[in-house]
Amino acid sequence: MSYIYRDRNDAGRQLATLLTAYANQPQTLVLALPRGGVPVAYEIAHQLQLPLDVFLVRKLGVPGQEELAMGAIASGGIRVLNEDVVEHLHIPGLVIEEATRREQRELERRERLYRANAPPPIFADRTILLVDDGLATGASMRAAIQAIKHQHAAHLAVAVPVAAMPTCFLLQSEVDRLVCAQTPEPFYGVGYWYQDFAQTSDEQVRELLALNRQELREHAT
Repeated sequence: MSYIYRDRNDAGRQLATLLTAYANQPQTLVLALPRGGVPVAYEIAHQLQLPLDVFLVRKLGVPGQEELAMGAIASGGIRVLNEDVVEHLHIPGLVIEEATRREQRELERRERLYRANAPPPIFADRTILLVDDGLATGASMRAAIQAIKHQHAAHLAVAVPVAAMPTCFLLQSEVDRLVCAQTPEPFYGVGYWYQDFAQTSDEQVRELLALNRQELREHAT
């Protein structure tokens, strides 16, 4: 098979070349979906000299088929359901509610871990560049988009290295700009197009956020 990207960092560096219009804009924030989106977003923030933060979204996996999303939740109390999956598999409401409670606990744990209890950034009147390592069903990204819209960002762009074409088509009207760098057919899945798709750890997320803050301080002096 032919990989598109060596790893998430390689994907981020390639994706950054499509986003140069955002470079050095003081009101622009690169926002990553943890954990896999963080190495991609770090490289974009590094290349464009922009601040990096995270936006927490948790997929609601179908019981027994956890990779299949029946929906997602995001910071701010937002929940998006994949109605086609829910209806096709006849998933009861009680199952959805239990998954929501479980993932909400994990979302809150990660909020504390990644930010060390620091407040989340303000999105109002800013340009938000929302990044993940790829899009399959898009449930997590849709939840993030809705949550950020509630906070009145001035401009919301979504950028991913690889995505399913139908998902890109569906998201196109929901954001100000959508960059899907590669839309291979057949799609197979996000990880299929990476040579190294090892799981990103919580510690790696914290290290990349700290490294971005350090780089911005050094650049400012």
